[in-house]
Amino acid sequence: MLRLGLAAGLIPRRPASSLRPRLREEPHDPPPHPAACPPLLGLPGLAAQAQTAEGYPSRAVSVLLGYPPGGVTDTTTRAVAERMSRELGQTVVVENRAGAATAVANTAVAQARPDGYTLLMGTSTLAINPALQPNLTPKEPMRELVPIGMVFRTAFVLHVHPSLPVRSTAELIAWAKANPGKLNFGSSGTGAVNHLSQAMFVERAGIEVVHVPYRGGAPALLDLRAGRIQAMFAAVLEALPAMQDGATRGLAISSAERLPLLPDLPPVAEALPGFNTVFWQGLFAPPGTPAPVLARLGAALHATTEDPELRARLAPHGVVLETGDAAALARTLAEETAMWGKLIRDAGIKPD
Repeated sequence: MLRLGLAAGLIPRRPASSLRPRLREEPHDPPPHPAACPPLLGLPGLAAQAQTAEGYPSRAVSVLLGYPPGGVTDTTTRAVAERMSRELGQTVVVENRAGAATAVANTAVAQARPDGYTLLMGTSTLAINPALQPNLTPKEPMRELVPIGMVFRTAFVLHVHPSLPVRSTAELIAWAKANPGKLNFGSSGTGAVNHLSQAMFVERAGIEVVHVPYRGGAPALLDLRAGRIQAMFAAVLEALPAMQDGATRGLAISSAERLPLLPDLPPVAEALPGFNTVFWQGLFAPPGTPAPVLARLGAALHATTEDPELRARLAPHGVVLETGDAAALARTLAEETAMWGKLIRDAGIKPD
């Protein structure tokens, strides 16, 4: 139409040279910032992401755990997975991938496809490994994993062999100060949470002990029963039978609050204000997992940890399910990474 108008003389001709300066002088808006105007190429990806989330989950979901079968971590993970299966309408399968201080499982999930079908039941080791074993992956769990929500926290029991003439945390500290270097304090291994609990106890109490690391809590408990070591922080599930049959004597609980299962055990914090150590578990996904999928998983986990029947089922194991969203889990990981990192550096703790 423009060509026809010019030919008919309806639109006056202007010299071509007069058009160029005019175009330079006309005001125009600056080009939009790339972030404000995403390329059209991204739209199919967004549509596919939304479609994936809408039908999620359409098959079984795997939860990787960096511990062998048996024990409180495995027991709790399987109970939570079974309950989440009902919420999601698909089977949630637990895969035990033990090894390298849980780094095998942690790394597998950090590098997994971010589609919501491979998850991690992460634990306190995510906060410990960066300082204790910085060569292990993921090197930056807070960046390389996406939190979904808290699962539980459990305290440790500080218990001693009955031959030790103490019946409270204060008496244990006094005895250790009067007998420097004579208290053999066991743990399930260097860098384990119960070892770090012991290291924090020693630091804050100002005492000198002999750390005796074992490969797991069971052999340590056997030696505590036999009197070959005199004290240790142990998981409730491990300590309870020994205390009940009189093989060991419970002095305190490591958490800031009393444990409903052991209401007569006071917190260590009553003797050492501010002392608070626990073992925790939380659910994580690979980075890049679609937000709607994370929301679906978070809702299923919330319903699971709120289930009164499941809470009652796990209580005898010393497990207190905790309903905490992604922000709560991220905060726990950040706080404990800082706390354990400082202790490991200050105490000069090195892996075996």
